Amino acid sequence: MKARKRLRNWADARFGQASTIVVSLVAYAVSFAAAALSLTLWPQANTMLAVLIAMVAATLALWVIATLLDNASIFDPFWSVAPPIVFLFLLFHARPATDWLARDWLVLVIILAWALRLTWNCMARWTVLAEEDFRYRKLRKATGNWFWLVNLTGIEMFPTLLVFLGCLPLHALVTSDAPLNALDLAATVLALAAIGIEALADRQLWAHRRSEHRGDVLTSGIWGWSQHPNYLGEISFWWAILFFGLAAGAPLWTAVGAVAMTLLFRFISIPMMVTRKRQRRPDYDASVAGIPPLLPRPWARR
Repeated sequence: MKARKRLRNWADARFGQASTIVVSLVAYAVSFAAAALSLTLWPQANTMLAVLIAMVAATLALWVIATLLDNASIFDPFWSVAPPIVFLFLLFHARPATDWLARDWLVLVIILAWALRLTWNCMARWTVLAEEDFRYRKLRKATGNWFWLVNLTGIEMFPTLLVFLGCLPLHALVTSDAPLNALDLAATVLALAAIGIEALADRQLWAHRRSEHRGDVLTSGIWGWSQHPNYLGEISFWWAILFFGLAAGAPLWTAVGAVAMTLLFRFISIPMMVTRKRQRRPDYDASVAGIPPLLPRPWARR
């Protein structure tokens, strides 16, 4: 472990943030190679089962790399990198690119826009290899020698399963010839709003952290409408994916992904973030009094 820390510190000192980019590119090249290998070994009679196995294979590869690096944050970009890869696989598996429909192209552009923005923001936050998400550091300290299992199951496999569930409506989308309809329009508006909310929230948060008021709780701009607007945008995006699927004829049970995403952020991510903010800023509750935790209430804005 000490040798790995020395290597990380040397890479950070020598190459700076470029070290995290290079290591991430290599890690994800290895993980996607593992996913591709699984697709050659597993019969693809059931397309979504093949996708799940490929995602598990990619996750296992990232877990090995995270263990070698002694840093679980290497997995974080998987959340935004996997969906466009999954969708492209489903598209090419369903029909040749020359036969793609308007809905196929529309959803592909939206998923790529979401993925590129979120991945860029994730990598911009990860400035050095030695840095690890505070939640992972907390779990590492609490679980000690069992952290490898927590990392495998809770930090990596659990989100992988959630992303897979969120992508379920995409299968019906690529196998449908249904024309665009009103639900596609609603899904497009919701998806664009979700991406815009996340982008604006992250931009305002970055600006706040660089300002002279960075020690204060951010309650201005979009952060005055919701305590967690970035999570609101993320939840909305996955509901938009569901609506695109339903517009193409996806069964209602595929809503399990969007529901699971909502529960994750509302009852796991938000409480963890609030606990941390309360520990760092004793005045947090007083500062956000009147601001809804997630869904904005414009009529009740302070």
